[in-house]
Amino acid sequence: MAEIRDCPAPDPHPGGPTRYRVPAGAVDTHAHVIGLPPAYPLVADRSYTPPAAPADRYLAMLDATGMAHGVLVQVSVHGTDNRLMVETLRANRQRLRGIAVIPLGLPDADLEALKEAGVVGLRLNVLFGGGIGLDAVEAYGALAREMGWHLQFLLDARDLPPITGRLSRLPVPLVFDHMGHMPASAGVDHPGFQALLGLMRDGHWVKLSGAFRDSVAGPPYADTVPFARALNDAAPERCLWGSDWPHVAAWDGPPGLADLLDLMADWVPDEERRRRLFVDNPRRLYGFEQVF
Repeated sequence: MAEIRDCPAPDPHPGGPTRYRVPAGAVDTHAHVIGLPPAYPLVADRSYTPPAAPADRYLAMLDATGMAHGVLVQVSVHGTDNRLMVETLRANRQRLRGIAVIPLGLPDADLEALKEAGVVGLRLNVLFGGGIGLDAVEAYGALAREMGWHLQFLLDARDLPPITGRLSRLPVPLVFDHMGHMPASAGVDHPGFQALLGLMRDGHWVKLSGAFRDSVAGPPYADTVPFARALNDAAPERCLWGSDWPHVAAWDGPPGLADLLDLMADWVPDEERRRRLFVDNPRRLYGFEQVF
């Protein structure tokens, strides 16, 4: 059995960018809250052991980086136990939305309770232990359509070509994490990345996030710039930004949030496009009501 490694703690001093001003109403579309046993057990088949990332630190991170709203994504180490995420959503109904990880067959009352709390999508994760894979993706697509939700995928875009047709037939919007979570060394011409671009042009979404996951060169992650620009050019109205806080499995040390935000000046140099990415696009996808 592989060793389960302990994750480093996140940046203790998060801050906003220095190269531009975060627009009013900005949304961080990808972060996690994490509890510890015994109150919040960790699944046995997890890929890492994180430090606690409680709601108060998450909200402080949003404030420090200039984010008006946030989207919590159920973290893999808690499996399908969404309690901490749901508790955080309920305590911050206007500010937050959530993406759940659930088994099929939940009672209708449980599904409605998730929706009432602010859940707007389901996540399928093939890269980390504790996630739900693609075996029943059609059933999850049908459920998401019934609930008015979307499906979010954590996968390696290099694996997309043989399943692109299957995914494109799903009856709901699809959101892909971390620009396809593939190493930058593979290049933008890789068939998998080209498949992701095709899905974007067909109406699906991507998170411009995870620079420290995709980069091979390391900080300041310049090798990720061509990928972000290609995705934003393909569908500037369906790109989102996510902090990925608290940066689990960042084995080389946690990235600075100010550095990740500054990188957006290179990923999306146009100010109006950045506004769409930070404000207009996530407001539309996640249902935040306030218009700025």
